[in-house]
Amino acid sequence: MEQRRYERRSAQGYLFGCVVAVLLWSTAWAQLRYSISEEVNEGTVVGNIAKDLGLDKSTLIDRKYRIVSSNADPLFHVNQNNGVLYVSRKIDREEVCAQSNTCLMNLKTVLENPLEVHYIGVEILDINDHSPSFPEKEKTLEISESVLPGARFQLKPSRDRDSGHFSVQQYKLSQNDHFRLEVRDKGEDGKIPILVLQKSLDREAAGSNSLVLTAVDGGEPPKSGTMNILVKVLDVNDNVPVFSKDIYSVTLYENVQVGTTVIEVNATDLDEGQNGEVYYSFGNSVSNTLFKLFYINPSTGEIIVSGLIDYEQKDKYEIEIEASDKGVAPLTTEKSVVIQIVDINDNAPEIEVTSFSSSIPEDFRPGTTVALISVNDLDSGLNGKVICSIDEDVPFALSPSLQDQMYSLVTKSPLDREKQTHYDLTITAKDAGQPSLSSDKTISVVVSDVNDNSPEFSLSPYTFYVTEGNDPGTSVFSVKAFDRDENDNALVSYHILRDGSKENRVTSFLNINSETGDILALKSFDFETLKTFQFQVVATDSGTPSLSSNVTVNVFILDQNDNAPVILYPVSSNGSAEGVEEIPRNVNAGHLVTKVRAYDADIGYNGWLLFSLQDVTDHSLFGLDRYTGQIRTLRSFTETDEAEHKLVILVKDNGNVSLSATATVLVKVVEPKEAFAASDVKSATKDEEENNVTFYLMITLGSVSTLFLISIIVLIAMQCSKTTDYTSKYLQETNYDGTLCHSIQYRSGDKRYMLVGPRMSIGSTIVPGSHANTLVLPDRRGPSGEVRQVF
Repeated sequence: MEQRRYERRSAQGYLFGCVVAVLLWSTAWAQLRYSISEEVNEGTVVGNIAKDLGLDKSTLIDRKYRIVSSNADPLFHVNQNNGVLYVSRKIDREEVCAQSNTCLMNLKTVLENPLEVHYIGVEILDINDHSPSFPEKEKTLEISESVLPGARFQLKPSRDRDSGHFSVQQYKLSQNDHFRLEVRDKGEDGKIPILVLQKSLDREAAGSNSLVLTAVDGGEPPKSGTMNILVKVLDVNDNVPVFSKDIYSVTLYENVQVGTTVIEVNATDLDEGQNGEVYYSFGNSVSNTLFKLFYINPSTGEIIVSGLIDYEQKDKYEIEIEASDKGVAPLTTEKSVVIQIVDINDNAPEIEVTSFSSSIPEDFRPGTTVALISVNDLDSGLNGKVICSIDEDVPFALSPSLQDQMYSLVTKSPLDREKQTHYDLTITAKDAGQPSLSSDKTISVVVSDVNDNSPEFSLSPYTFYVTEGNDPGTSVFSVKAFDRDENDNALVSYHILRDGSKENRVTSFLNINSETGDILALKSFDFETLKTFQFQVVATDSGTPSLSSNVTVNVFILDQNDNAPVILYPVSSNGSAEGVEEIPRNVNAGHLVTKVRAYDADIGYNGWLLFSLQDVTDHSLFGLDRYTGQIRTLRSFTETDEAEHKLVILVKDNGNVSLSATATVLVKVVEPKEAFAASDVKSATKDEEENNVTFYLMITLGSVSTLFLISIIVLIAMQCSKTTDYTSKYLQETNYDGTLCHSIQYRSGDKRYMLVGPRMSIGSTIVPGSHANTLVLPDRRGPSGEVRQVF
């Protein structure tokens, strides 16, 4: 309140001084002086000139009372009727008088008839109708942060179109921490505001400061104008770049693609412009290897992969990164970036075979080490954990060693080279990664031979059929043995086992080729003296120690037709086959005259004899049974028949090339009495001869039966040992009745068994039955059907 009273008293004193000055000026320059405030309305009365000058109002019109002015738009006009001075339009003192302290308008009024000039002064009084204004609404000051406190910054003053007390009287500065306001009074030039820095600026703390400068005039109420001052703090490179993190750490998978961003480092510089513009680079301690693997974007700070990242080469990288500003004197800071490489399963296991025995003997015991195998996986963790395996169907196994990632390849079961000579072993190593990787390695193991196999004959026993009459010194048959071993262990030599026994004496006539197994007969075999024999052949390999085996060889001598029939009856005293038979003339047809008996040392067809009449005096009188050799009468004798008849009988065997003998029988026809007397004499002689023949026949039949039984026993033994073989290719049965008959013979040319005997055709054959022991014999003698002989 006290301040307001003081300001009011000051204004009144100022107004009083102005009035006194106007009065003094008007006394000197004008007859009349009026005052009027600016901005009054149009038509406002200024004063009554006529009254104040004492002019007659009635003459004003006639005397053309007016204001003389060169202004086309005068501020005032006078009414000729009453002499009153009026305002023609609103008056702006600042427009009319600018910044003058006193604004006096001099008017010249004129009256004619007579001419009369009066000077009127009108003072335009100022009112506070204008606010202070600054030349700039916004003012920007750029002040370096390095400016010291006490620095002064002069500002353009505010202008108020009002004058005097209504002009700018004071300045005010908004509250702030860095500046204070000083005002310099320059008289007519007004008051000049000055900013004084009282506290150092820090651009990094505040890049700018906003101030408001207010100019206040002396009106009641006062008017004011403001100017916004923006103080921009100019940067000085006084801050180093600062990274956003204390520690940069990142994980990176190996084998990432080139161009992959690993991490983006970020550093800020509180400075601005080039002082705050940060660029990035690798530190001086970074090796050339890292330059090949990584690249840093100098603008963004991105660390980018530029090469192949391999965990197995290095699992961790520590890179020094520099952040520098672009000031004239750059400031730099460093930070370490730790890149931890994460392993991926990118390496297949590697298999290495050491101490490998490519060839092992087949007598290796189970559990014997064949090779040492090491596996290695460059990956780590589960990716580097390797499991080895081998095929299940081989006699080998992998045994883990005490040392990690080592295995022993051992035998797990006995080996047999004869079953398999070599093994291609595939070893598979598989890691535990996801997805897992594996690798294979194939090694070949050769199983070397050990002499563990004796020679084996292709047949056991051997049965050979040798035709009698072979050439001495030639190969008659051959044995063959093979050894499942190899090389010397499989080299077989042969020899005949000779023990000196009586049963083995025939081996003295045999020789064997030690290399080929061909057996040579040193003499010719004779079926009639030797029908079968047996011996042993030994096969020995060349291994160390050698192994051997033997085989039984059964040899059957096949009969050849090399013996001609021998006439047993009739035989004369001188040994010729001639005889005389006397028969009564009164015999009937069918009477047995005699019987020709013959013997052939051969068997089968070769010993089967047939009888025929080669020569006879009367074919109608005598008949000959071709099988039994019996001579019988075909009819009764007549008186005209001759008393003596000569019969020539041909005895022929059935060999391929048949042999024969002839016997001559002289038949004498006598009267009955003579016949009976001769019959008694001949009967005694014939009985003696027949007794001798019977004795020889018994010996022969006994020998043949013994051989037959031996053959049967041998065949039964062979049948038991080898069921798939047919019965022996050589069997015989004898039933001697003047000839050898009912014999079984194998014909090598026809490859079939033949049963030969009386009244059988050469085409009769033996058909093996379902059990290989039945012989089917077609009988062509009559309609009696088949005859089966079962052995």
